[in-house]
Amino acid sequence: MKLAIVGTGKMGRAVETAAEARGHQVVARVGRKENPDGQALTAERLAGAEVVMEFTGPDAVVANLIRLADVGIPVVTGTTGWLDHLPDVETRIQAGGGALLHAANFSIGVQVLLRAAREMARALRGQAGFHATLVEWHHREKVDAPSGTALKLRDALAAEDGERDWPVTSLRTGWIPGTHAIEVDGRFESLSLVHTVRDRGVFADGAVIAAEWLRGRTGVFTFEDILPGDEP
Repeated sequence: MKLAIVGTGKMGRAVETAAEARGHQVVARVGRKENPDGQALTAERLAGAEVVMEFTGPDAVVANLIRLADVGIPVVTGTTGWLDHLPDVETRIQAGGGALLHAANFSIGVQVLLRAAREMARALRGQAGFHATLVEWHHREKVDAPSGTALKLRDALAAEDGERDWPVTSLRTGWIPGTHAIEVDGRFESLSLVHTVRDRGVFADGAVIAAEWLRGRTGVFTFEDILPGDEP
């Protein structure tokens, strides 16, 4: 498969390494400085690419996705902090018969955590003696707080148990790739669901797996859509 990478930072470089390890070819790379408002994302610049991997920032992603929708190449994005604009982006993608897969986290383990979190929240309905919190730790250079994964976890929990508060605490320090914990505490017992990333490569590998799945499809998807098992 031939890929284009938009965003040449840490994740963009990690995705390129993962793609090549899985036998794919990167045919185009587009950096931030050369791409104001998505202007570099033309059919000519991206010629030959079957899927575009977009890993930039909240200030650039929406313009990039809209430009890529117009170009008509399927897109996988792991950029966070933009989902308020998702309806507009979905409209452009669907109008052009394109494809988009977006995720705050490309870890399979996080998707399993989301499913476990929903089940836990359902079981806790009406159990007033328990208090809950979400805690997430990331490296000091991560811009958004709470993380996109933490927000998705909070939404999933609230959808199943909307009577309970699900506050989020964010920590930014050191070089931690990412840890998310759901802590539930009762008077005599406590329960924890924790996912810890040991290496950033898990996100890059998952993003390439997402690109492999997305090729040939149309519509708007999340990483959870590619996993086997019953729908949550």
